[in-house]
Amino acid sequence: MVKISIVIPAYNEEKRIKKTLDRCLYYFGSKKISFEIIVVNDGSKDNTSKIVRKYKKVRLISYFPNQGKGYSVKKGMLASKGDYVLFSDADLSTPIEEIHNLMKYSKDYDVVIASRAVKESKVETISSRKFLGRVFNFIANILIVRGIKDTQCGFKLFSKEAARKIFTKQTINGWAFDVEILFLAKKFKYKIKEVGVEWHHVDHEKVTPTTQSFRMLKEVLKVRWNSITGKYD
Repeated sequence: MVKISIVIPAYNEEKRIKKTLDRCLYYFGSKKISFEIIVVNDGSKDNTSKIVRKYKKVRLISYFPNQGKGYSVKKGMLASKGDYVLFSDADLSTPIEEIHNLMKYSKDYDVVIASRAVKESKVETISSRKFLGRVFNFIANILIVRGIKDTQCGFKLFSKEAARKIFTKQTINGWAFDVEILFLAKKFKYKIKEVGVEWHHVDHEKVTPTTQSFRMLKEVLKVRWNSITGKYD
């Protein structure tokens, strides 16, 4: 029986996926706990899949063309076998070791999310991204998920039951999927805990903050519309 599943969405991550997998395998290998690591290759055009296939202890889900981060996370979460399921960004901007802090709350909460906005967090970022993040989170709070201080940190832990129910209903394939899954967690009355973590800014050549923020806003409005029209019922 698998205790913890780690889902890592990956798009053109050949430059860092090896380091990420080595670090994850080292960390979990030192624990007396059963685990699985699932890398979801979201239509990468580089050698991401080739590198991942060299790891016998890592499951690879790969498809074409690129569908978006939300789609890849959903594929991995629904394919997982663990009693608890974590999805983590491939850059490990939140170090994998922080799962220990989230697991401390797993018995009392169904969804435990890493947060850069609570006082216990240790955040290294740049001012422009911090400002855009705050603006987006403010809008998301008004429209969809009141009470969540940081919806977008890519390090979230779910019980098996919560993962199955929430991600089965997920419709957003883009970056704002986090808002949708937190909305669904609240809708289904799951208990959510926000936990401060260590977080480091990592540059992403494929992400343009202003353009991405506009797309995410459109996706948040879609979640709002889905809710109004009963799509999640």
